[in-house]
Amino acid sequence: MVYQALYRVWRPQSFADVIGQEHVTKTLQNALLQQKTTHAYLFSGPRGTGKTSAAKILAKAVNCERMPIAEPCNECSACLGITDGSIPDVIEIDAASNNGVEEIRDIRDKVKYAPNAVPYKVYIIDEVHMLSIGAFNALLKTLEEPPKHVIFILATTEPHKIPLTIISRCQRFDFKRITAQDIVGRMAHIATESGLQYEDKALHIIARAAGGGMRDALSLLDQAVSFSTDRVKVEDALTVTGSVSHHYLNKIGRAVYEKNIPEALASLEELMLEGKDPARFAEDLILYFRDALLYKTAPNLEESLERAMLDEDFTKLANGIQPEQIYDYIDILNHTQQEMKFSNHARIYLEVSLVKLCQAETKKAIEVVGIQELHAKIESLEKELTLLRTNHKPMEEESKAQSPNKKAARQSKEFRVNTRMIREILTGATREDLNSVKSHWGELLEALNSRQMRSQSALLNDAEPAAASPNGFILKFKYEIHCKMAMENQTFLEITSNILEEITGKRLQFVGVPEDQWTEIREEFLQNHSQDGKKNDEEHEDPLISEAMKLVGADLIEIKN
Repeated sequence: MVYQALYRVWRPQSFADVIGQEHVTKTLQNALLQQKTTHAYLFSGPRGTGKTSAAKILAKAVNCERMPIAEPCNECSACLGITDGSIPDVIEIDAASNNGVEEIRDIRDKVKYAPNAVPYKVYIIDEVHMLSIGAFNALLKTLEEPPKHVIFILATTEPHKIPLTIISRCQRFDFKRITAQDIVGRMAHIATESGLQYEDKALHIIARAAGGGMRDALSLLDQAVSFSTDRVKVEDALTVTGSVSHHYLNKIGRAVYEKNIPEALASLEELMLEGKDPARFAEDLILYFRDALLYKTAPNLEESLERAMLDEDFTKLANGIQPEQIYDYIDILNHTQQEMKFSNHARIYLEVSLVKLCQAETKKAIEVVGIQELHAKIESLEKELTLLRTNHKPMEEESKAQSPNKKAARQSKEFRVNTRMIREILTGATREDLNSVKSHWGELLEALNSRQMRSQSALLNDAEPAAASPNGFILKFKYEIHCKMAMENQTFLEITSNILEEITGKRLQFVGVPEDQWTEIREEFLQNHSQDGKKNDEEHEDPLISEAMKLVGADLIEIKN
């Protein structure tokens, strides 16, 4: 007898055999018991999760001679005929090869004929997303209102490619990926019933490599059985799946943690010589570090570990590594895995990623170093502050002793105004002389700019003549620093006097004074000048006028020269 693959021999024949899809099988069983089955179903989900098997089981259940029941009996002629394909009323169509309008029109024409052997005619259209737009349009009306004796079951792995008008006319059931635990349980049952010898860890490796598909898992188990001699061992499962042994994962994980680049690259070289797939290794390493993070943060979830095994090496590494490091490792590996998909040099990307993993510095480590440096600086500042407090009183006394000298030194640096010259100019000052200087002030500034003396001209931007006499004038500055710079620059004074002489025809001397000091000097001069004027008037007063004022008062006397 020709050998049949395990997934064909052990195809589910009842809803109880459909592993990991309880949310689907329970709903269908209730509908069968209550006789509330509908005219169209859509089964969607990843490959190998039981969509087509569930469709056949549903076809048998609705046509079983013992209806209404939750499971097909698999004993009556209808169930047996549908199982071996001898009943023509259950039609399986592969939409990948029958995706044209003509095939759908043929279905539409034949759908009106009553079934021959069973109560319902069931159309199972696999990979229905492969139908063309015209085929979908041809199916639309029939799918919406088929005859009472027809049931459509559509199966697909890509439901997003199906028009919404089709989806809205079906009851949709989404099949999910089967968990590794469920796959292991089903494989253990099949192996036991088939008389196969196996190691538990080998089944776990196959289940993880299956990616949530039961058909893939049974195909890998078939290969492992063929590869092994009398017992499916861990090494056989690793060879068949292309996965990396736990020993190598521990070895590379330890090398990455200890930043031992030669050890990590040497281990990778050994794996490549054994023919391991770089993409599979990257995935195994991601799962390994994921398990390390899970074990470190939630040790009680041992059953959730995907790739690691709780031996001494793994637990020691997981306890020593920091979560922040694991985050960085997974990010680097995930980025590498994405780049490997579009490159012909996957091994190079893998080698570079291992070097990156060994050289990765986590943000946490950098922050710790920064915090340590900050603590050292704080301690140093605290010591200096203590020293300052200890020497505070001697320093305070010394500062008090030195304060008069500092004040004197500060005062000595202040600009000293030539008050004598200011008084001389104010004594002979007239309005005409001041207006004359102001009228020529713009010419002076232009002359300074034309002679490339812009710095000297800038000193006079905020200055203006305040008073003038025939021989000189007073220049008031807004800022003391500008006044000091101008009056202490002999070259500036000489050039300015020469330019004024060229403009006015007179040799005028000028003296600078800050604006705040000018106000005080001017008020002081006016006050002294008025007092001197009163004294002079009193000295020249006529004695007769004084006597008359004493006799009759100042209001009744009029003095005429």
